[in-house]
Amino acid sequence: MSNERLRSALLARGMTVQSLAEAIAVNPKTVERWITQGKVPYRRHQYATAAVLKVDVTTLWEDGRTVDSATDLTKAEIATVYPHRHTVPSGLWRELYGRAERNLDVLVYSGLFLSEDPLFHDLVKAKVEAGAQVRILLGDPDCAAVRQRGIDEGHQIMDGKIRNALLLYRPLMRSHPGIGFRLHDSTLYNSIYRADDEMLVNPHVYGIGAYLAPVLHLRRLPGGGLFDTYANSIDHTWEHARPITAQDIASITGA
Repeated sequence: MSNERLRSALLARGMTVQSLAEAIAVNPKTVERWITQGKVPYRRHQYATAAVLKVDVTTLWEDGRTVDSATDLTKAEIATVYPHRHTVPSGLWRELYGRAERNLDVLVYSGLFLSEDPLFHDLVKAKVEAGAQVRILLGDPDCAAVRQRGIDEGHQIMDGKIRNALLLYRPLMRSHPGIGFRLHDSTLYNSIYRADDEMLVNPHVYGIGAYLAPVLHLRRLPGGGLFDTYANSIDHTWEHARPITAQDIASITGA
């Protein structure tokens, strides 16, 4: 029986049998047999394939051993769980981002506590100057999702918090145009703070502010899948977000 899930995952990533084979260092005929004959590869090749295609390994193969192993790896990706964001050690945010060498991502509505931190600004400058990719995603203050989040938290000032963050980030935008700033209009289920293969995930809980919600400290492990689920969310939101314009800044400064 053919493996149509693997075939579909290849098509979704715009890859061919040849390109996948090259990416995981196997013979293209071997990959072809996985698809056309439903052959189940060695577990190391299952995890390598899943990583390249950016899907969970159990999406491609239902081997019971693979399911158990992937579940264990996913649990192992959870380094710590904090009951509330305000219980996260105050220096952990900077420590996490300080270790970043390739990717530094912030996906929030306002993330005001970071925008208010001058040491975070200095850290971001240093990272982009060292060649890291820095992406800061804020909610579009005029979108419906932001208005609804403010209502859900019971204060209805989320748009104002975002505008404050934009004002605070304005010097960074001017001095370091290599820092990626965008506005998104998505319904944000989690605030995500990523540094290379580590991240802090702050779930949004109806009726309370994000500072009262839990925080997961995740570390990526090959074959795990939990970290990549959230990392893919950042990428997807970035692709559909828009650059911040001079008009956006003028609307909050009155200039």
